[in-house]
Amino acid sequence: MPRPWLALCGFLVSVAAPVAAEMPVLGLPIDCTLGTSCYVEDYVDTDPGSGQRDYACGLKSRDNHRGTDIVLLSFDAMEAGVNVLAAAPGRVAATRDGVQDVAITPKNRADIEGRECGNAVRIDHGSGWQTLYCHLKQNSIRVKQGDRVQAGDVLGLVGLSGLTNVPHVHLGVLKDGEIVDPFNPENRDTCGTATGNGMWKEAPGYDRAGLFTAGFATAVPDFDAVKSGAARVRDTAPDQPLVLYGHAFYAKPGDALSLSATGPEGEIFRHDVILENPQAQLFRAFGRRAPQDGWPEGAYRGYVHLTREGRVIAVRHADITITSR
Repeated sequence: MPRPWLALCGFLVSVAAPVAAEMPVLGLPIDCTLGTSCYVEDYVDTDPGSGQRDYACGLKSRDNHRGTDIVLLSFDAMEAGVNVLAAAPGRVAATRDGVQDVAITPKNRADIEGRECGNAVRIDHGSGWQTLYCHLKQNSIRVKQGDRVQAGDVLGLVGLSGLTNVPHVHLGVLKDGEIVDPFNPENRDTCGTATGNGMWKEAPGYDRAGLFTAGFATAVPDFDAVKSGAARVRDTAPDQPLVLYGHAFYAKPGDALSLSATGPEGEIFRHDVILENPQAQLFRAFGRRAPQDGWPEGAYRGYVHLTREGRVIAVRHADITITSR
């Protein structure tokens, strides 16, 4: 998942969270429906040390994560265009554009050094409050420095710019340059104590369950290999099986995992499983043997969805390339 550590237009952020009475009231910073066309993936890290925890003492953060990530369900949704919205009224303090929409890899990581936020907008709400919107689509930003905006105004489109591998918007909230958790603005160093809506007009609901990862393999892997990452295969030959797996946490009985994969000629499989007695961690896998003439060469993508009563809780994707060696 994305890690938007950033300095946008020279604006650096620190990591404390002060209390202030003039907090802006936030709306959703993206034009989507939570649980249907998007979901919250990561929250501000409330652990002051080297660990990680979200505001509800759950697993949905990463060490030193400094915002709230709202993720689209697919790359197709990004290509269709989803608006990033101003969360509250204010004045545009800074923008950046021109960063390509390319998923981050170890090979291209150095190319975005100092631009981890990607294409971005920063809005000043007065009294030291600002919001930051990261990973917008290249050439989509519709505002400029000095513009006045109202809550819900379009800032640009969700993209894949900066330090990310999935289309999403990263919302950072700051007071006097310091990170504030909009779900628990009173104290960033505690968790499990937040009540009410925090800074939100209507706080997005919280789900403890989620997905650690998804990946392709050429056989059903063992759980240790899934957890360590050793199971993942990124390229293979046309005559090999294709198996997609998903690693979930804190699922409840009745939750569903959907595993699907597409290739150059369209969908190759789709499989749904109801979790009757899930453990704290689990994985499921599904796949197909290669056809008689082998898989067509090219790029393949798999998606794993975790849903509860038809509501999307988490999505992970995986890519694999098939090529003759």
